[in-house]
Amino acid sequence: MKYLLRTLFFLSILTLTGCLDENTRDSLDEQQVYTSAKDVYVNAVATLYNHIGGDKDSEGLQGTYRGVYDYNTFTTDEAIIPVRGGDWYDGGFWMDLYTHNWAVDSKPLYDTWKYLYKVIVFCNDALATIDKYKQLLTDEQYKAYRAEVRAIRALYYYYLMDMFGNIPLVTTVSENTENAEQTGRPEVYKFIVKELQDAAPLLSAGHSNLAGADYGRVTQSVANFLLAKLMLNGEVYSDADWTDNQQPKGTQTYFTVDGQQMNIWQACQHYCDKVSSDGFTLATDYPSNFYVHNETSPENIFVIPVDKHLYKSQFQYLFRSRHYAHGDALGTGAENGACATVSTVNTFGYGTNNVDKRYAYNLYSDTVRVDGKTVLLENGKPLIYMPLAVEMNLTYSPYIKTAGARMAKYEVDRTGYNDGKNPNNDIVLFRYADVLLMKAEAAVRNGGNGNTEMNLVRSRSGMGYRTATLDNILAERLMELMWEGWRRNDLIRFNRFHQSYDLRTAPTTEADRHTIVFPIPSRALALNEKLKQNKGYKAQP
Repeated sequence: MKYLLRTLFFLSILTLTGCLDENTRDSLDEQQVYTSAKDVYVNAVATLYNHIGGDKDSEGLQGTYRGVYDYNTFTTDEAIIPVRGGDWYDGGFWMDLYTHNWAVDSKPLYDTWKYLYKVIVFCNDALATIDKYKQLLTDEQYKAYRAEVRAIRALYYYYLMDMFGNIPLVTTVSENTENAEQTGRPEVYKFIVKELQDAAPLLSAGHSNLAGADYGRVTQSVANFLLAKLMLNGEVYSDADWTDNQQPKGTQTYFTVDGQQMNIWQACQHYCDKVSSDGFTLATDYPSNFYVHNETSPENIFVIPVDKHLYKSQFQYLFRSRHYAHGDALGTGAENGACATVSTVNTFGYGTNNVDKRYAYNLYSDTVRVDGKTVLLENGKPLIYMPLAVEMNLTYSPYIKTAGARMAKYEVDRTGYNDGKNPNNDIVLFRYADVLLMKAEAAVRNGGNGNTEMNLVRSRSGMGYRTATLDNILAERLMELMWEGWRRNDLIRFNRFHQSYDLRTAPTTEADRHTIVFPIPSRALALNEKLKQNKGYKAQP
């Protein structure tokens, strides 16, 4: 979104968990700043979108390191950043993610918590501003502006609730997270659903991924997608104690949806259908969703707008994954880190006669070529990625620098700035293929048939028919949504996140499933004595 950047008038911002390290914004006299409805929208609503992406660690929903995306990806069987000799040890951070050995005093975890709450505080400020200058707005504008801010806030509460479970629910500028009561996960879940249900009809009906007035905004289809996701994970989010080996049944968990009582599986399918009716379809060509210029995709529902000339937001993941020689051949930089796990490449059928065609779309593998030429290492030998040679610690491996299939997915912007970390590809957050897979899964979990939806996704990439069992759907989600940040969410829903997989052996202490949420950061606990640590974690390091 070509955000209309204006100087903000906010004279103060609520302190978030004690200290946000945010500089006070320059201010103008309010009478100069707020003279029209446009001023209210620009300064109270549009400015919130500046935080969806980021250029610093733990900032942004995707694109940067040690934040929401990394906690949802490198904690799973999808991908790993192995130790490569003197590279990527980083105090054990990446290994701890993969082995679920995260500490309550982890600074990146606290920084992620701060980031999510920071935007929520900004949303609360925005709602207060809209109320203050209501006289500048028509009734329709007033309702629409508030709805958009409430939907953005619900999005951020979704990520907080998904990651941390029981959290402070702060909804007004008079509240402070230093003294807010902790709200149970089921109550937060219901709050998010209600906020989105109330807001959705008042949001724009346009497509958020398309260039124009709705570009990058939370629209009706974005809200409907998130509602479908909330329903699909309803058994998890309705569970007040996820460590007691008991969980609510989806067929017995109900919401009122558009005037009808539906269980969560029915509600998920309903919201998926609403996204379909919004006009989204699968792109004919899978890779086109991730092209340098992907603003015309008929499939991308919600994106982080990225433009090397206009925005600070970065997309660092290709840079992080590629070998140095690979980056040099592309005219960009590289850090030679992240790669797919062995179990992931096996799911794609690597090494068999029936490799899923999406493998080549998502992963660089084997001999690497750029512009038809083999990429050479410093010793003159070809660069060959070894997908099956991955180990957690590659220090003594002959493939220390070349083990693992690397991230492809997004087309490389050969004109990108900052070693390729500032490209022009919009970062895809929500996509229609996920809608079809959610609908298939919800149908199966409700005793129905999801074959049609799942095979629409498969056939788009030239893959043959497969029965939509839950196991097949989970595998399909990995192959279709590789590198898109959904794997932790999926594994928890399928009751596999806390189990052993790939190179990870789950300790007996994880049998209670306490790791399906992260610990409340110790600094947040120290600043708010009303907060209690999630079960299974010590209150202090």
